[in-house]
Formats: sequence, structure tokens, C-alpha cells
Amino acid sequence: MKVKKIDVRERRRNGRLRLTVQIIFFVLIALIAVNHSLAEAGYEIPLIGSASLHAVCPFGGVVSIYQYAVSGTFVKKTHESAFILMIIVGLLTVTFGPVFCGWICPMGSAQEFVSRIGRKIFGKKFNGFIPSKYDRWLRYLRYAVLLWVIYMTAVTGKLIFADYDPYYALFNFWTGEVAISGFIILGLSLLLSLFMERPFCKYACPYGAVQGVFNLFRIFSIKRNKRSCISCGKCDDACPMNIDVSERGTVRNHQCISCMKCTSEQACPVAATVELRTGTFKKTLLTEGDKTI
Repeated sequence: MKVKKIDVRERRRNGRLRLTVQIIFFVLIALIAVNHSLAEAGYEIPLIGSASLHAVCPFGGVVSIYQYAVSGTFVKKTHESAFILMIIVGLLTVTFGPVFCGWICPMGSAQEFVSRIGRKIFGKKFNGFIPSKYDRWLRYLRYAVLLWVIYMTAVTGKLIFADYDPYYALFNFWTGEVAISGFIILGLSLLLSLFMERPFCKYACPYGAVQGVFNLFRIFSIKRNKRSCISCGKCDDACPMNIDVSERGTVRNHQCISCMKCTSEQACPVAATVELRTGTFKKTLLTEGDKTI
């Protein structure tokens, strides 16, 4: 009796797909930010919208909910497009989990790009510097940040988080509009990314906190087939958010970003053992020769 293994080349192709999507959105947001500055100066890149970063960030819709419900207006500097994006991303998240965090968010991608360097420097120590007994509590800090941002935005009617947002700082550093606090948080996030995966996402991102809640009731979840699992722990090692996938049947952790790194498409060496899916696994997944048992 032997386990059906995944082709290594296929795994690499699957990994490159996500990286390609991340790069596309990173470049797109960078072009939108540059074009916005050019448009203010009377120039414009063809085919690239001149909207500000606030208009293409779904979190702007989240912080505008209270003001829109009360007065029918949006928080200053936000736009109707942010509300529309919030709804689109919300539908995606209900269905597939926080794919925005794992595949689209350019700030999350920037941290991952820097982490590639840290992984080469520290090897197996990378992403394991903070003891789990402290780490699991620190991860709830982002919910405190979320509550503070929503409250202060509702009270002031301004985008309070813009002064602290590393995403805004990353794509506006040349404009003179970024507060020093934004630069500090951006610098800390990228520096810490040399030691761990996605530090800002794990501990401080308010929109990540919103997305994380949907992991409790998303339609498609990361599921592990206990019958075919060989307990190799490769899914745990691959998870950038330090989730113990090998100890769960269904991953409901609020930190999951649906990056798919733990699945049989990438890390898990056994076919159809860790997958993004609904329902239950088939009972027979081990093979003997060419026959299914």
C-alpha cells in the first residue's frame, strides 16, 4: 500500500500562480498611486485610473459604514468605490475566506517579499522567534486596533487610520502627505518581516481583523483528511500564520489568509489530504498499484 504523491513540478506551478497574482496587484496599486500624483500635476498614464488609494481600499468602506448609516455620506477622502469594493471583497471572503489578505493586499505581499530574505538568513528559526504562549494573545491586538479605528473615525468623521497606515505610506512616500507615524509603522513592519511572516497582518491590521472573523463561517474552508494524513507536519511548517493545520479537521483559525500554502497543491505531499473545499472527503484515498482501496 502506498500514498499517492503530488508531482513537485505541479506544486511549483501552483505556488507561482499566487505569486503572479500578488505581483500583478502590487504593480497595479503602485501605478494607481503614481497616476493619482501625475493627474494632480496635469499628466496621466493611459488606461490607469486616477483614483486615490483611499478610493481603491475596501477598508475605507468599513470605516464609512457608521457615517453612511447616519447621514448617507462617506468619511472624508473615501469614495463610493470603497463601499463597492468592501461588498465585493466581503462576498469573496464569505465564500473562500480572506483571499484578499493572502492573494491581493499589496501590504501583505510587501511583507512576504521581504520575508524571503529573512527565511534565507535564519532558516528554520525564521517565523519562530516569538514563543507561542505570547504569540497567541498578541494576535488579538488587531481587534483592539479595529475597534479604536472604527470608534475614532465615527467620532471625528475623518480617516484616522491614514496617519498610521503602512499601506498608505508604502504607496505615497514621495508625496509629502504621509505622517511620520505611518513611516515608522511601515519601517517596523518591513524590518520585522525579516524575522517573521506578515507581522503587521498578524498583530495590527484592522482590516485583517475584519477578514479573520469570516473564517468562522466561510463556505469553502481548508480541510484536512485525517484518514490519508501521514502526520509529516509539512502543512504546519508552510503556514505563514503559524496555524497548526495538522491538528485540525477544518481550519477555523481567525488568522488564516487562504494562501493555500498548506494544501496538497503545495506543501502537503499526499493528494487530496489538505484542500480548500466544502463537505467531507471521500473514504478511499490510498492506492495500491493502480487500484483505489
